[in-house]
Amino acid sequence: MQAEKFMSKKNESALIVNEGVKQPPTVNPYIQNFYKNKGSVLTPKEYLKGIFAGDRSMLGRAITLIESNKPEHRIIAKEIIKACQEKIQKSKIRTMRIGITGVPGAGKSTFIEAFGGLVTSGGHKLAVLAIDPSSEKTGGSILGDKTRMETLTKDPKAFIRPSPSAGSLGGVSRKTRESVILCEAAGYDVVFIETVGVGQSETAVHSMSDFFLLLMLSGAGDDLQGIKRGIMEMSDLIAITKADGSNIEKAMGAKAQYASALHLFPPADSGWTPTAVTSSAVTKEGLPEIWEIINNYFKLVQKNGYYDYKRRQQSKYWMYETINETLKSEFYDNPKLEKAIQKTERQVLAGQVDSFMAAEGLIELFQKER
Repeated sequence: MQAEKFMSKKNESALIVNEGVKQPPTVNPYIQNFYKNKGSVLTPKEYLKGIFAGDRSMLGRAITLIESNKPEHRIIAKEIIKACQEKIQKSKIRTMRIGITGVPGAGKSTFIEAFGGLVTSGGHKLAVLAIDPSSEKTGGSILGDKTRMETLTKDPKAFIRPSPSAGSLGGVSRKTRESVILCEAAGYDVVFIETVGVGQSETAVHSMSDFFLLLMLSGAGDDLQGIKRGIMEMSDLIAITKADGSNIEKAMGAKAQYASALHLFPPADSGWTPTAVTSSAVTKEGLPEIWEIINNYFKLVQKNGYYDYKRRQQSKYWMYETINETLKSEFYDNPKLEKAIQKTERQVLAGQVDSFMAAEGLIELFQKER
């Protein structure tokens, strides 16, 4: 009886709650399919269709594929690279490959973001291949250059690809050159190759770029002793960064020092005379001058034939690099050698066999197993 009275009072309440429209789940039910398709390996034709159409997403996926060490991925990657090279050769695209390096603290990423904006505003399509140092534990990128170039990342005419150096000599990813080819086939006529920093093996960047830009920082100690002479000899231009505010006077002094030092080096084969300038990514001072210098360089080398000559020399260099890399991969990926390598390694650590003899023995075994 009491229950009936309670139900009667409840029905007489002025508060009426309708069921309303059924709400969709907070998690997209198709999200698993999205990530599944995103990570799937496509056919070479599908990759190439996207690359040639200028699809940045597909270009990124293709670069991820060529960075893979899996044999099945390398087979597809070879087809993609070959097709991209053929397109570049047929279209006779004359791209500008610019290597950018500098001392730690010079503000490479900040400079590239400001300078890249200037390049794209002039109608060019820019690809930035930023080589990050790799984590010893995970092998992934540490610095994440893409996150430090927010403005350029949003530019529809720019493509930024940070790649882990993966222990490569000089901090240059071994797949960077192949990435350059894909970017050029996608219509990017200007390619920046940013390295981790000044080191003994910046020749790797020099071997895949047409113009070598060295960024320096003034007021950081003994400027001329702060880098190796070989890096300066390879440089086509030295830019003193952060030349703004109270640092302008120091930057001008550093510019004079480097300009004098560059004149002491032998003349470049290209016929180009390197120089030094000051710049600021904050005020944009000096950036138009740098771009003008780079354009003047390309006009010179294309006119005197050095542009094509250097590209052919680079092809020769990378032919041998590819041979070395292929042989190295075949050696370590050979399942028949895996146990022999582990056994020999234990013998070397125990002092039972000399390291040179151990290496020769493994190489002989490798030659037999091939």
